[in-house]
Amino acid sequence: MNASRKSVVTALGALVLFVMFGSSSCTTGQKAEQPESQNEVKFKLGVASYSLRKFDRDEAIAFTRKLGVDYIAFKSFHLKLDAPDAEIADAVTSCAEAGLNLYAGGVIYMTTEAEVDQAFEYAKKAGMKMIVGVPNHELLPYVENKVKTYDIQLAIHNHGPGDKLYPSAESAYVLIKDMDPRMGLCIDIGHTKRIGRSPSQDVKDYFDRVIDIHIKDVTAADHDGSTCEIGRGVIDHYGFLKDLVALGYDGIVALEYEKDGDDPFSGMAESMGYVKGILSTFK
Repeated sequence: MNASRKSVVTALGALVLFVMFGSSSCTTGQKAEQPESQNEVKFKLGVASYSLRKFDRDEAIAFTRKLGVDYIAFKSFHLKLDAPDAEIADAVTSCAEAGLNLYAGGVIYMTTEAEVDQAFEYAKKAGMKMIVGVPNHELLPYVENKVKTYDIQLAIHNHGPGDKLYPSAESAYVLIKDMDPRMGLCIDIGHTKRIGRSPSQDVKDYFDRVIDIHIKDVTAADHDGSTCEIGRGVIDHYGFLKDLVALGYDGIVALEYEKDGDDPFSGMAESMGYVKGILSTFK
């Protein structure tokens, strides 16, 4: 057991039970001291609904609430890109009634201008503030114009080894660094690790464009690394989250759990509990 894992294991036990069986409003008898400014956690936790791709929208919403988070990003499994207006409105209402902020859609691939148009209309109708997307390189100027017109952020998602468009955050950053500031990055730390890069270093190097984060763990820092429960893989989540706090990151950190598609619930609960356990040590 490494040092970072030892530092959170006590809090983890209670928090795993909390996210699996408890209420997000659960409190202890004694109010915790307010964190010092340098330890203030400004970011929010959420779920990328790809984690629940084998389940319908209502189930995805319900389990996300059980995890005790307030933000969700819908993959098209849970709200199709060509959904009629009435279905989009119903999905937005379902999220709101559950106390969830439908903050983004994605990952959305964009290979033509028509697909860009569809993505932005979809996000606008759903009231999303962000699209987590993968636009072809030649479409970036067109996407930038849409970002300006719709005032919706575009967060480019990296997919690691084998991805010819955006294998790393750097590969996207060099193309958008001089564009509208709403053209940003969704750093997937699992794919970042799989390509042999440091998630912490990439966030630091490209922080001025980091507007979303997908958090996960992987079994190895290479092409064959696969998603596992957070805390069981090779990523230093304590150090990564500590760096986010130090940088003052105030966006969303969304759990994207790709393992156990047919039954992801215990793995997601363990992963979210581990993250919350780490964050509890910062206070």
